[in-house]
Amino acid sequence: MPKTLDLVRLYPDLFVGMDGETIESYLEIFASNWHEGWKPNREDVADLIAWDKGEIDDAEYDRRTELRVQKAKAAR
Repeated sequence: MPKTLDLVRLYPDLFVGMDGETIESYLEIFASNWHEGWKPNREDVADLIAWDKGEIDDAEYDRRTELRVQKAKAAR
């Protein structure tokens, strides 16, 4: 696992238009998950931001997450 998590560098377009405080809030959430073993990926980051902004609802967020879980299980 890398020593630092730099999602803004990895996916800069997802953070366009956000102020520093908002970005820091997201990074804290993702860092906590990363320390628990989550591997950064664009889809997770994009979906959480979209959900938080109200661009997708709870059901869509859950559907997308479940789809990724099923794909990961099938790839094993």
